[in-house]
Amino acid sequence: MILKPPLSKKDIVSLNLGDSVYITGKIYTLRDEAHKRALKEALPINLERQIIFHCGPIIKNNKLIAAGPTTSSRMNSMECEFIKKFDIAGIIGKGGMNKDVLKCMKDKGTVYLSMTGGCALLPLKTTKLVKGYWKELGMPEAIWVLECNKFGPLIVSMINGKSLYRF
Repeated sequence: MILKPPLSKKDIVSLNLGDSVYITGKIYTLRDEAHKRALKEALPINLERQIIFHCGPIIKNNKLIAAGPTTSSRMNSMECEFIKKFDIAGIIGKGGMNKDVLKCMKDKGTVYLSMTGGCALLPLKTTKLVKGYWKELGMPEAIWVLECNKFGPLIVSMINGKSLYRF
């Protein structure tokens, strides 16, 4: 199945735990520092019903060199507030998130999509760098806008209060 953000809650409800999906459209990288800053300041982009990617990409000469997932649990303490504030439709990451985030995702119609760690070169075939924001945070912590064409495969691993991860 191909997901094309922005995603409606109806799009999310049609997904099932364990589904394999791909993304065509824009996704936005956000890690720890971008989460912290976004919760205090206005975002330079609109993330409503968009997909964020827990990723610290490598960028050189305005080109994407590598983009693999980072461990999502690092954002557990901020993610509920982030999902609620920006109405996030989806999160791409590695390792899942905690029970509190799972409940928040269910309440807001958000899906967690797992990407296999160590696959940072895989997106290069299907993804290009569009723009960067908050570059002063440093390359891995800045917000990067990526344009994707069948980015994946990703596994639906947290949805509707269900998770493939053990708690």
